[in-house]
Amino acid sequence: MAESPRPKRKREEEEEAAGAEPHDGAAVPAFPLAELRLRRVLRESAREKAVFLHGEVPGEAVSPSGEGANAVVILEKTPFQEEKILDLLKKHTKLELQMRNDIYSTYHLYPPPELSEIKTTVVYPATEKHLQKYLRQEVHLIRETWEDYKSITLPFIQSQSFSIQWVYNILEKKAEADRIVHENPDPCDGFVLVPDLKWNQNQLDDLYLIALIHRREVKSLRDLTAEHLPLLRNVLQEGKEAIRKRFGVPASQLRIYLHYQPSYYHLHVHFTALGYDAPGSSVERAHLLADVIDNLAMDSTYYQKRALTFPLRADELLFKKFQEAGRV
Repeated sequence: MAESPRPKRKREEEEEAAGAEPHDGAAVPAFPLAELRLRRVLRESAREKAVFLHGEVPGEAVSPSGEGANAVVILEKTPFQEEKILDLLKKHTKLELQMRNDIYSTYHLYPPPELSEIKTTVVYPATEKHLQKYLRQEVHLIRETWEDYKSITLPFIQSQSFSIQWVYNILEKKAEADRIVHENPDPCDGFVLVPDLKWNQNQLDDLYLIALIHRREVKSLRDLTAEHLPLLRNVLQEGKEAIRKRFGVPASQLRIYLHYQPSYYHLHVHFTALGYDAPGSSVERAHLLADVIDNLAMDSTYYQKRALTFPLRADELLFKKFQEAGRV
């Protein structure tokens, strides 16, 4: 919960619903970061300027009689904000030379605290599933036929207790009600549009929103037929218009897509800035919503016929199921 990102949830990456139950909107105490005992670095990404940590919160930091609990802490350097660039240059202009060669030189610049924000995402208490999710693993491409879906993937989904209560909390306005950008309340063809937790909403370069449909029986791309075209068209058209009105970003600068495999099994659509290299937007996982609509308009059972390719990490249970079936 997010690869979710939550959160969590992994609304892509975090988004994602692997076990711990989120709160229903009630006030909760701040996470005791200063008490965290670092156990290991799960993964670091120079490209994303992020590090994923496994820590333990001792029981006494939470409750006198409580037991310690695992936590995942994600530290991310936030993007530069254009309106603060001048402050960065004016408030701290001292440069520490590292290297000079002809016209090229590199320096260290240490910005003041107010310009040194690090976005911190906490999954707490974290289950073993959360720890494995953020641990660096080998990745394999799976080519799933419809028969594979029926015999391997669907039984796996049905056998797992993936928690998506956080999704229902948003749909029922028990949580994040003040963050809703747009809602179509129709129980069949409606949805809620909210900012993804990976977006701090301070700049548009990494704009990221999620549309969560009201219908609860539609798990993924595999469930879609022509029956769902009114719903998908609502998400596409109303989502684009809501983002244009609220954030001033035109439809031509949006990437609107679904994941397969999704990170949680409740149909949702990603809206990201076209110039943003969002997690999970690569060709092996993302399916453009406009293309999905066209495919279903041509053939109602398109996604019950075609093979779909997606990446799985070596430690994922679904990957092991494909191995056991001799499909890897």
